[in-house]
Amino acid sequence: MRDVNELVAVVFSGLSALVIEDVAGDGEAVRVTARTRDVPVPCPVCGVPTAKVHGYHHRTVADVPVDGRRVVVRVRRLVCPVLGCRRQTFREQIPGLLERHQRRTTRLTGQISKVVKELCGRAAARLTRWLATPVSYATALRLLRRIPAPQVRVPRVIGVDDFALRRRHRYATIVIDAETGQRVEVLPDREAATLETWLRGKRGIEVVCRDGSVTYAEAIRRALPDAVQVSDRWHLFRNVCDKVLAEVRAHAPCWATVNPPRPGGVREQTTRERWHKIHGLLSQGVGLLDCSRRLGLALNTVKRYARIPEPTALRIAPQYRPTLVDPYRDHLRARRAADPAVPVTHLLREIRELGYTGSANLLVRYLNHGRAEGDRPVTTPRRATRLLLTRPEHLRTKETTLLEALTAACPEMTELARLVREFAELLAPAAGNDARLTEWITAVRAADLPHLQTFCNGLELDRAAVDAGLTLPYHNGRTEGVNTRTKRIMRQMHGRAGFALLRHRILLP
Repeated sequence: MRDVNELVAVVFSGLSALVIEDVAGDGEAVRVTARTRDVPVPCPVCGVPTAKVHGYHHRTVADVPVDGRRVVVRVRRLVCPVLGCRRQTFREQIPGLLERHQRRTTRLTGQISKVVKELCGRAAARLTRWLATPVSYATALRLLRRIPAPQVRVPRVIGVDDFALRRRHRYATIVIDAETGQRVEVLPDREAATLETWLRGKRGIEVVCRDGSVTYAEAIRRALPDAVQVSDRWHLFRNVCDKVLAEVRAHAPCWATVNPPRPGGVREQTTRERWHKIHGLLSQGVGLLDCSRRLGLALNTVKRYARIPEPTALRIAPQYRPTLVDPYRDHLRARRAADPAVPVTHLLREIRELGYTGSANLLVRYLNHGRAEGDRPVTTPRRATRLLLTRPEHLRTKETTLLEALTAACPEMTELARLVREFAELLAPAAGNDARLTEWITAVRAADLPHLQTFCNGLELDRAAVDAGLTLPYHNGRTEGVNTRTKRIMRQMHGRAGFALLRHRILLP
């Protein structure tokens, strides 16, 4: 028995609260027979300790696997010494090892709960079979629901955002501690009344970070009139990006002359045909909505084409790496211009005499891609917008040169580039940014940039929150990170779990 106890002390240290009587291997499991220690145990009703044994019974529980094992524990039934106690006899429990009505030890339940918390139902059930502690998916969900959600104090700074339960149909609201990222609450919808009900009475909240949602803004104003609302800077810049893209598209005929596109292509032809149809109907006095119905196009598509004074090409020519054929491009271009039907074998022989060391296959691909003609790549509105919105120090030399040419081709583009740089500087929170924002809005009002002026109208409607976002260090970035984690959780549970279980998993640490 001494050897067995020494083995238990090393391998079965989690059973140290018991007295080991026997250890035996029976195939795929190790069976450990143990009993409780002969010590007084308090009555669960009156609390009076007793060691008087009424009887014994065997209780089979599972423990953490060591090559897979079952544990058979001999538990006493004790007699309460207090006359009149509601529990005359009771089964003793082993705190920290065995709980009432459980068929697993506490430490095994804790390990399975960790797996269930990460994988939820069926995936956790599949994994536990490989860990020699099999549970069904229903048991996994029961263990998940038993994990207590943390009790979180009402934070001083919170972040509020929505996420889709079913995109374009159902949404929910998540509330977190904006300073630590800890989840505080998950609400079943994104209605103003729901958020207002939760916020009401929570006077410890001083700052609320949110996006540009008018619904959330109104709920916060009604429930916490003294709280500071902070508009998230990422959403502000995202809105600027959309407006800059619209402005670049509207002035495409000006800056596109700097880098003319190569003719041809199905998409370019479709663009031109669509532009002519829309402007032909508009010239006849047909309205935008009627145009969209007649042509079978979305209303926003018709509006975009209506704002473009001339059709533009949108196709991007591919960018190629330097090859061994590049030094002989002028020769190839001259020969193909003089004789369009010149065979590739003749061209290969000629450039090899000039020093070409590449293969014939490389030359064929070079000619098939049209690189011998030397067409410059097409600059699309999206690429031009990206150049405008990228930090100057992150641009390559050729991109900087192209951006300078694009902005110099149109006075509106020059003004747009300057205003974009000035607004980007405001996104670093600092004192005085609210006054600088006023000056920036005044400059936008004086410029001929209608889409950017629309953005300024939105800023004025939420000016207090925008000023707080540009001057205070708080933001909604952690809320967006929690939403990303929530999407992973929803992919694991999609279509198989209700909102209550989803909320529980989100709130678990």
